[in-house]
Amino acid sequence: MSSITVLPGAESWSASGGTNGVLVLHGFTGCPQSMRPLAEACAAAGFSVELPRLPGHGTTIADMLPTSWTDWSRAAAAAYDDLAARCARVVVCGLSMGATLTAWLATQRPDVAGIVVINGAFGPIDEAVRGAIVAARDSGLDRIPGPGGDIAEPGREELAYGEAPVAGLLSLLDAADALQESLARIAIPALVITSRQDHVVPPSASEHFVAAVGGPVEHVWLERSYHVATLDFDAHEIEERTVAFARRVTA
Repeated sequence: MSSITVLPGAESWSASGGTNGVLVLHGFTGCPQSMRPLAEACAAAGFSVELPRLPGHGTTIADMLPTSWTDWSRAAAAAYDDLAARCARVVVCGLSMGATLTAWLATQRPDVAGIVVINGAFGPIDEAVRGAIVAARDSGLDRIPGPGGDIAEPGREELAYGEAPVAGLLSLLDAADALQESLARIAIPALVITSRQDHVVPPSASEHFVAAVGGPVEHVWLERSYHVATLDFDAHEIEERTVAFARRVTA
């Protein structure tokens, strides 16, 4: 019987708190480590918190190869349902793919109180990018160099794979495309946080999201951080704004 060895620091994390909850979702090829400070800040503010390790993440790239958006979204939905079963109201927040999952959950669960999306992958996918990934798949590659570790602050590191699964990445792009027609149905409050310098997801993706959703949006621009902003220079600002937002929409 085989067992999965989770990398130190990549473990799922949860905290029992008050009657309201926050679900925190990490990004593609990353793990809970990138979102742990934000999760802990929400817990310190009195929220019940769930920070799941999504399937295939936080172990080895080999574990991620057979997984896809179907697995990650199912895990995110299960974590939400578990938290919602014991909380009056739940806010969902995510980074990168976690932000895409956050928006997807808002279209699937009408009782979500509000969402926080940080450098999320939205908008029409660049066909040149998709074409290059398809070409890699068609040439027989099952992995390509990964997007992890885009941090401006010296000495800060993201615990992420150095490679990304090709099939999984294509499933993420397909899911982001499919989500477009549903964005207008998101009528709940949203806090959108965007790094002006992002070498993984273009800031225009956040602008597309802000223009597309149907609910009230607060859009915050980060001047000093790169893609993994939750571990970067502006991490404290993200934590403060997320807690304030969560308190407001669950009041």
